[in-house]
Amino acid sequence: MKKILATVLILGLIAALAAGCGAKQGTAPGGQSQSQGGDAKTTIKVGATPVPHAEILNVVKPLLEKEGITLEIVEFTDYVQPNLKLAEKELDANFFQHIPYLEDFSKEHNLDLTYIAKVHIEPMGIYSQKIKNLSELKEGATIAIPNDATNGGRALLLLQSAGVIKLRPDAGIKATVADIVENPKNIKISELEAATLPRVLPDVDAAVINTNYALEAGLVPTKDALFIESADSPYVNILAVRRGDESRPELKKLAEALNSPEVKKFIDEKYQGAVVPAF
Repeated sequence: MKKILATVLILGLIAALAAGCGAKQGTAPGGQSQSQGGDAKTTIKVGATPVPHAEILNVVKPLLEKEGITLEIVEFTDYVQPNLKLAEKELDANFFQHIPYLEDFSKEHNLDLTYIAKVHIEPMGIYSQKIKNLSELKEGATIAIPNDATNGGRALLLLQSAGVIKLRPDAGIKATVADIVENPKNIKISELEAATLPRVLPDVDAAVINTNYALEAGLVPTKDALFIESADSPYVNILAVRRGDESRPELKKLAEALNSPEVKKFIDEKYQGAVVPAF
């Protein structure tokens, strides 16, 4: 009887060990998983606004696949959640914003974020469905601009460049409506959520719109904008990560892919000057 019990125990132990060895793949920290064949697989989640950021990320997907990296794109339609989700570690990186916005948002929300790649510039433009030239703006006309600090200041600087208003000399990129010192036509500035600006075009005389939202609305910046930023704009769009993650190999590979000849060619051909490579 003792021999039978011993044999049963041994067989049970062998079966347990075999089950453990035959288990399916397990996931290691950092998004890496090990397949049955032993090949390391990595998945990274990147937040992005649909146009042009998600479109550009789709171009680098096959480039990363060759490196054993699966890119999962999570789309957002606002400028708030992508940074919050990154800080909360629900994303590995995000790609939707320029440097001044990242710095301002991080300071305001006490987030420890940085960037590892400069990718492109989206020249901001002034659009209208009511006039064909800014000289046609009437007394007391209403112009809508983004209501966040960095894009609002950027919009006011653009209106100054277009000769619509004049700001204090020291206003800088954080300019506000209070910094307007000359307003010959008594233009009314309406500050609204950036994503809503294309939709309010019928209700205002003009609007200063970020290129990603203009493209989503079917506007062609180089054709439809009454006035547009020059290509040397300091508002370069970047790949943002949590501070401390700058050296993660998979994120460095993503940064390299976003600065690749394939991406440059795609941007030049797809956007025809509405989006300009910054590398």
